[in-house]
Amino acid sequence: MDLFDYMRQENKKKESPLASRLRPRTLDEVVGQQHIIGKDKLLYRAIVADKLSSIIFYGPPGTGKTTLAQVIANTTSAKFTSINATAAGKKDMEEVVATAKDNMGMYGQKTILFIDEIHRFNKGQQDYLLPFVEDGTIILIGATTENPYFEVNGALLSRSIIFELKSLTQEDIKTLLLRALSDKDRGLGSYEATIDDDALDFLSDVANGDARAALTAIELGVLTTAPDDTGHIHITLDVASECIQRRVVKYDKSGDNHYDTISAFIKSMRGSDPDAAIYYLARMLYAGEDIKFIARRIMICAAEDVGMADPMALMVATSAAQAVERIGMPESQIILAEAVNYVATAPKSNASYLSIDAAMHTVASTVTEPIPTHLQDAHYKSAGKLGHGVGYQYAHDYPNHYVKQQYLPDSLVGSTFYNPTNMGYEEKLREYMEQIRREAE
Repeated sequence: MDLFDYMRQENKKKESPLASRLRPRTLDEVVGQQHIIGKDKLLYRAIVADKLSSIIFYGPPGTGKTTLAQVIANTTSAKFTSINATAAGKKDMEEVVATAKDNMGMYGQKTILFIDEIHRFNKGQQDYLLPFVEDGTIILIGATTENPYFEVNGALLSRSIIFELKSLTQEDIKTLLLRALSDKDRGLGSYEATIDDDALDFLSDVANGDARAALTAIELGVLTTAPDDTGHIHITLDVASECIQRRVVKYDKSGDNHYDTISAFIKSMRGSDPDAAIYYLARMLYAGEDIKFIARRIMICAAEDVGMADPMALMVATSAAQAVERIGMPESQIILAEAVNYVATAPKSNASYLSIDAAMHTVASTVTEPIPTHLQDAHYKSAGKLGHGVGYQYAHDYPNHYVKQQYLPDSLVGSTFYNPTNMGYEEKLREYMEQIRREAE
């Protein structure tokens, strides 16, 4: 390295983004991912002992895949080389392999090759690496945001250990933000900046587990906010919301705003106001509410408030719940909107809810009587001797596939639990039941 290369490297360190400057140098500096780098975990032990085999890091952006690779680079005795699959080609890999062979032959030194976004390599590029991974010429560390079981060759997978990184928690993000503000060497400590608790909560929440997004926002806030009269920079909630280009919505997921909003959401669907229901859906989505929680509430409303007036409502809501789990945001907002509009505009009936509520009360408050003998199971050998099933009338043998007979226990004969309304499909059910009962008289 000549003087100019050295100066370029030094300037790069100073001018690089905060998220890059603050990358942990040791395992002890890593925040989060304790499920794979806790001191009793395999990866931690392998890094400390410098006994790595080929591995693949898989997880969302900003969770530390490249960071862990850099930590390994700082701790291993092996030669560490990195390439990015979006820009590298076969020639780059050939050069790495040739150098790795020389280092192993002349110095007995292993080579670790880190490939960022390894899913970008096509099958031929991945196949090229296989023999050199297999014979130990290189130790592969791949990083990908895509499911490696779909995007990485099975042969490479079989020779690698897959570690899944999780989105950082809100507390993890807070730790990184406070570290950035206090670190005078690599962070923003020299600016004497402070951040309000609500601003810290906001940034750590809307970052959605992405450390890079949170650190970029706090760096922008500090660099663009003028110091006050005391020379200190003060990061308020307004500053934080501007830096991440997201307006603050008053919505505490564990407080009154959460319960008030979900209450208004459900009551709007129940009240057949799709415009209000969609508005409250948007408020929850914007504030980062769990889409699975929203989907569950739509299913409940479909069952409780629409019921048999439109049985399709529950099917639509259930399908939406399954879809959002598979697809995620932002596309899931369309799926949820469709389910909300369907439930809100469907005819309403709470007869099914009232029926099970009344039946549960009856079961809880009355003696459990025997099931009528003619309804009891008659499939085992001794059933006939006990009279089980004797006298049962098979409904399909009668007109309208209906026959009047006793189904409830003796003390409950004449009790009514389900009373269909005149709403939607339920009106047809009510008319049908009245007709077949009348004709069976």
